[in-house]
Amino acid sequence: MPISPAEKIWHNGKLIPWNDAKIHIMSHVVNYGSSVFEGVRCYLQPGGPAIFRAAEHAQRLLDSAKIYRIEHKYSREDIVNAMVEVVGVNGIFPCYIRPLIFRGYGEVGVNPKGSPTEVYIANYSWGKYLGHGNPEEGVDVCISSWNRLAPNTMPAMAKAGANYMNSQLIKMEAIANGYVEGIGLDVNGYVSEGSGENLFLVKNGTIITAPLGCSVLPGITRDSVLKLAKDLGIPLVEQMIPREMLYIADEVFFSGTAAEITPINSVDRIVVGKGNAGPITRALQKDFYDIVHGKVADRYNWFTPVPVKQTVGV
Repeated sequence: MPISPAEKIWHNGKLIPWNDAKIHIMSHVVNYGSSVFEGVRCYLQPGGPAIFRAAEHAQRLLDSAKIYRIEHKYSREDIVNAMVEVVGVNGIFPCYIRPLIFRGYGEVGVNPKGSPTEVYIANYSWGKYLGHGNPEEGVDVCISSWNRLAPNTMPAMAKAGANYMNSQLIKMEAIANGYVEGIGLDVNGYVSEGSGENLFLVKNGTIITAPLGCSVLPGITRDSVLKLAKDLGIPLVEQMIPREMLYIADEVFFSGTAAEITPINSVDRIVVGKGNAGPITRALQKDFYDIVHGKVADRYNWFTPVPVKQTVGV
């Protein structure tokens, strides 16, 4: 989906014109992939725009920076306030928000300590990531030949730009073979996650998802699904998942900020259940979308409102 430019981008505490957000070709991030980032959705609710789980996304951004030893001066509250500021000034919502922390132009070499830290936050219009608009529309996926990151190679709990080179391989291979998305296995051959989504399956009324130890990113929407399932009284366990469990599951679905809750119709051309969104997936979708679109009360205090004078939709 092409990026639609906005008016302003937040950079190191100041709003700058969109076209002025540039880096040098010799920046450390370009040469060595030294960035961490977030993807955050801002929804348009009846009372105006509101950012979904802004504090949790900001904390994961800072945690990722800490794991990679990227020093900066910003607190979680600073990042949340900056997201609110840039969404409000651009007047684009619903939208996707992209906070970035990376090592900029300073020195060349693997040692990053001589390069300054840059922090940017942009927002732009973005619709459905997987499928074509109907939330109940499922997607066809495959098991990738590319494994997810092994322990003690790169930290899977950090949302880092370099980690997503692995995700790109999974995604490109899936598309080249006629699928919408790929699923990566961990180093031991157990199910991990998609190229940019966490994964759940349903078997005999119980939701199963892989633990973080299977090279799983601690997804914010993943955590939301855990909470929704508990409130709906649906049993849920975190356990290692053999690949073949996906073939015999009653339901399989992705979760993620971009993917939200997306059903999976088939895995490796083996139909999942009846080949469409199952009852548990639909129940979770309904509860999730009712909350994010403001049809029911935000019982989890998930939303940070964005003060604006008028609302602008996509």
